[in-house]
Amino acid sequence: MKYLTGALTVAALFLVASWGIALAGDDHSKEAEKRDDSLKRAVAVIHPTKDNSARGVVHFHRSAPGQVTLSAHIEGLEPEQKHGFHIHEYGDCSAEDGTSAGDHYNPEGHPHGLQEEDERHAGDLGNIVADEQGKGTLILTVDNISIAGESNPIIGRGLIVHRDPDDGSQPVGDAGPRIGCGVIGVASGEG
Repeated sequence: MKYLTGALTVAALFLVASWGIALAGDDHSKEAEKRDDSLKRAVAVIHPTKDNSARGVVHFHRSAPGQVTLSAHIEGLEPEQKHGFHIHEYGDCSAEDGTSAGDHYNPEGHPHGLQEEDERHAGDLGNIVADEQGKGTLILTVDNISIAGESNPIIGRGLIVHRDPDDGSQPVGDAGPRIGCGVIGVASGEG
């Protein structure tokens, strides 16, 4: 009888603990949604990699539920050329050539693609086009990332400008070396 009572006590404790973990998981989801609602802006400052001159600022803001709009202003680009532009998996620009930022950010395991592709890496932002003075502006709204929500959050990720155009080919668009690197962080105020 003692063994049966002990076994029932252990089973009851296990059930209570499992229920508590399940409830904590619900609280975690609600907390993540709340965080995503409160964090609506991010920024990345692009610095040139070794022997390059690409620099600028990229602002991100949640423009609608499930949508993020970015506004990029980059200079020091090859004039009148497209340059691959991607979010990378690590917010690490410590390597002289920007390779410490890792590969394209691809948490869902999709093939690489340009903006018109339904399935593409979360980090595939296409190309930024430089004018005759080597300055590029890109305003783009995407629906496959979030600032800090549960769906492909970008805070703390790297942002890379490539030397060559992203041609959409596999595995990563053949965009050449990394000429600029930045880390996506929390933006201050409403700016």
